[in-house]
Amino acid sequence: MPCPLCRKEFTIPGDGFSGIQKNFFMERLLSARDLPDREEVGHIPATCETHKDKEIAMFCLKCELAICVKCFTESHKTHDCSDIEQVSTDRRKQVKSDTDKMTELLKKIGGVLPRFERETNDLIIRLTDIVGEINTAADKIFVVGRDRMKLLSEVEAIQLKRVDRLETVKQEVEQHMAIMESLKQYSELLLSNGTDCDVTRSANSLHSIAEELMKFDVISHVDSSLPPLNVNFTSSSLPCIENLVGTIAKEGLLNSV
Repeated sequence: MPCPLCRKEFTIPGDGFSGIQKNFFMERLLSARDLPDREEVGHIPATCETHKDKEIAMFCLKCELAICVKCFTESHKTHDCSDIEQVSTDRRKQVKSDTDKMTELLKKIGGVLPRFERETNDLIIRLTDIVGEINTAADKIFVVGRDRMKLLSEVEAIQLKRVDRLETVKQEVEQHMAIMESLKQYSELLLSNGTDCDVTRSANSLHSIAEELMKFDVISHVDSSLPPLNVNFTSSSLPCIENLVGTIAKEGLLNSV
């Protein structure tokens, strides 16, 4: 996942988002949330990083930089520049739109989560029934334990592999939701506590990441990763087959299962 500010790629640690290096920009937004409203304490203008004594006045759309008038005259005169408040207003609208879309999408994706538990329970119930059918068939013909155990082992392998696949896909969905939720919270903090400089600096990166996240069709991914699984047991009626008890038919399994 790329950082919303610097775009540097990073991997979510094993202990989750709590293990990610502290984001001081986010910390500042969180702190600002608990401070009095800016109008109550007086607006403190942002100063230029290049010219510390100059106030930010414009935003260079070409360089994606908040600049002062001196910066404009020295380095950005031929660039497309605009009033920073106007740029901030436009970008706030985009961030707000993305946040609303992510909120709706998170609700939709969240509706998929119960499917994993439901399919796991259905699988266990079905395979338990098949185990019963195998034992019943084996008892009727007083079959040696080898054939019975071979079938029971096959059922156990099917269950273990399918449950593992269900858990893997569930984790993929939960991770995607966690990243999207984190981005949504970041965006909401930016809208509520970010300065014009903060918004103009981060909005485009946030928008790009949000678009990538929302482009991924989670529901289609789950459907393609978990095709319907049908397992059936047929008792044997012929004494010459490989297994005297019967056979197990599997339909809809992935190649890895």
